[in-house]
This record gives sequence, C-alpha cells and structure tokens, in this order.
Amino acid sequence: MTKIRISLLLIVLQLPMKGGDNMKNNILSTLFVGIDVSSKTNVLCALDFQGNKLLNLKASNNNPGAEYMAKSILECLNSNSLKYAVIALESTSIYSIHVANFLSSHDDLALFEPKIYCLNPKTIANYRKSFVDMNKTDPLDAYIIADFAICERIKSSPWRGSQFLALQRLTRHRLHLVECITREKTYMVSNIYLKFSQLAVLEKDDKPFSNNYGTTSAAVLTEFLSLDDITYSSIEDLVDFVKEKGKNRFSDPQETAKLLQKAARDSYRLDKVLYEPLNVSIASSFNLIKAFENEVKTIDKAIEKNIKGINTTEYQSLRSIPGIGPVLASGILSEIGSIGAFNSHNALAKYAGLTWRVNQSGDYTSDDTNMTKTGNKYLRYYLIEAANSVKNNSTEYNEYYNKKFGEVTIHQHKRAFALTSRKLVRLIFGLLTKNQIYSSDKVGKIQ
Repeated sequence: MTKIRISLLLIVLQLPMKGGDNMKNNILSTLFVGIDVSSKTNVLCALDFQGNKLLNLKASNNNPGAEYMAKSILECLNSNSLKYAVIALESTSIYSIHVANFLSSHDDLALFEPKIYCLNPKTIANYRKSFVDMNKTDPLDAYIIADFAICERIKSSPWRGSQFLALQRLTRHRLHLVECITREKTYMVSNIYLKFSQLAVLEKDDKPFSNNYGTTSAAVLTEFLSLDDITYSSIEDLVDFVKEKGKNRFSDPQETAKLLQKAARDSYRLDKVLYEPLNVSIASSFNLIKAFENEVKTIDKAIEKNIKGINTTEYQSLRSIPGIGPVLASGILSEIGSIGAFNSHNALAKYAGLTWRVNQSGDYTSDDTNMTKTGNKYLRYYLIEAANSVKNNSTEYNEYYNKKFGEVTIHQHKRAFALTSRKLVRLIFGLLTKNQIYSSDKVGKIQ
C-alpha cells in the first residue's frame, strides 16, 4: 500500500461520526477500476481501497469485449460485497470513447452508481514516476490507473453520457472548421502578396478594404486577371465594380476605388505567365474558405438544436451573460462538464490553460509572462471567444479591457485580452457554482 493511500485511509478513519460515516463507508465499499485502452484491446485491473487486486483481465476493444468487462466488474462487486464503482481510463484519442460510453450507460452497472473518468495520459505518466523501477506493461499501466483513482487524484469531471458526447463532438468539430479557415487564410497570404503586393501590406488607413478576405476583395483578386486591368480602368468603372460587389455597403465607394487603383499602381508587376496560375490558386482558396464557413453555419444550427434537448440550468446561467450565445455556451459547457470538479476559479483557469508562468530570477521579475496553454485547448478557445464577445457587449468588460490595455506599453492587446478572459472565468465559475444568472445590476437566482 502506497504512503498516499495509507494517509488517506487514516484521514477517512478519523473523520467525525456525523456525516463522516457515509463517506467512510462509501470509500471502503468502492471498487476502483483502471483500464489501459488501445485500439484493439483493453486491459483491466480492479482494486479495493486497501490496494488488494480483485480483478485482472484482458478484453477486445469492441462490443463483446466491453460486455465481458462489464460482467466481470459486476461479479467482482457482488462477490466482494462492494456497493460503488469508480472506473478510470486514459483518454486515448477516440479509442476510449466507446468503452466509457458503454460502461456509463450499462443498466446493471447503474445499480452501483459508477463514476467513469477519462484521464489525461500526461497525468498518468507523471503519476507513474512515483513507482520507482516498475516495468511498463499493459497490466501494470491498468494497475497504476486504478491506484491513481484510489488516491483521489482525479480532478476531471465524470463521463456524462451520449447527449454531452454528441454536443462535444459538434463543438470540437466547429473548432476544427475554424482552424481550417484560419490555416487556409494563412496559406493564401503568399499568393495574395505575389499577385497584389500592396494590398497585403498596406496600413489600415491606406487599405481599400478592411478585410482582405471579404467579398469585394475576393472579387478584385479573382476577377481582374492582372493589376494593369485595375490600374488602367476608369475610376467610374471601378466605383461601379465596388458598389456592385460590396452591395452598396461602402460609405465612400469613390474613395475606396481610388485607394484600390493606387495600391494596384504601386504594386510589383509579374510576368504575364504567372497571373493565371495565381488566380486559380487564390480562387480555390476562397472557394474552400466559403465552403468551410457554410459548414460552420450548419454546425452552429446543430449545436443550438442539441443544447435545447439538454436545457441545463448551467446553460441558462451562461446565456444570461451579454455576448454569450448558444454556440459559445455549448462549447464551454461541453468541455467543463460538472463545475463541481473544480474547487476554485483558479482550478478552472488552469484546466483551460489560462494561466501564466512567472519569469523571475533573484530580485528581477520579467513583465513578459507566457500563457501556459497546457490545458484543454477546446475550452480555452471557447472562453477566449466568449471573452471577446462579452467585451463587445458589456460596458463593464469593455472598460476593464481598456483599463488593462492602458497599463502597459508592450503587448497591450494581448495582455488586456488575456486578463479579460481570466475575469470571465471568475464570473463563469461564480455563476455555475451558485446556480445564478447574470445581470448588470445584480446576480439573480435561477428560478
């Protein structure tokens, strides 16, 4: 028995009688199961609180194999007169999803109130280091996972079933699409610069378009074969072109046309043989971006439909914050799981990777501190997106952002935006833990 487990046992046995008996009986009546997952097989090890090995088996990672594991766990629980089950497995890409979902929804296991946890492999790898000179085999990996569960090191939330899995798959796929759009825009920068060098590098006041990837800019880059076609066009024709492609949304189309013509005139010229290949490449990139953006809209509708079926009070709390819509609220909830898994807003921020490393030596402390970004990247993305939206819709958060922006002379936006995100984490933690809704005047209880 490890020192950690002995310490825990002493603490449990010394708990006061009132309220302590239930906890004492629960932990001593619990079967702790560790599962080492791979694409083809699952290796299972089950321990009681004292560390006695009660079950050890290997099963195929498929439906019959999962049924065999469930049956074996049930027999172990009954034969050892145990009442509860904690089942922990490493989150191994997609291979742990089916077995976690199977065990969490198993009707017979439900009688033992099982808690299923998918653990970060890095966490288990670090815990393994406390076992000096232990070989690395699948059965031993399963044992370490089970022992990790006994020592109450699990900080993540339990598996919550198919509805939340469906929501998480949608919100994570949305981030995948957004990353595809960003990657394609980054990729096409070089092609835009080759064809229209000034358009890619102009300062904000000299740009004809605020967005080089917008509809009008896309039309300029794909419908004009060469820059000479823009340079030698009449200003009237360019104004008409800008009005048509911009759907009359430009406040001063004539000024836009002049800036466009000047940018074309000042840009480098290419050999004529290069223009057509560049046009094809740029047009292809715009088509991909448009397709991805359409898919994002489809996913957004699916997310809204899915979250309505769940309709949690946590969702109501998040939606009450100005600027947080169904998609952002769903993305945050699907990654947080149960707010009860976090004992403070600091723990939630750490889980999302919204913390900073101190850079200090002697009496010197650097003003440059990098964000850790070691937590859940999906939760971090949705929290940062939410912070940006809340900043634009809440006077309180806008003023806070501007205050932090003015406190330093370097990395102003980056620092202010990160601190605004951190402020939002504190708000979200408070609302979810207290079951409250947000208002500008006061925080109210959900009825």
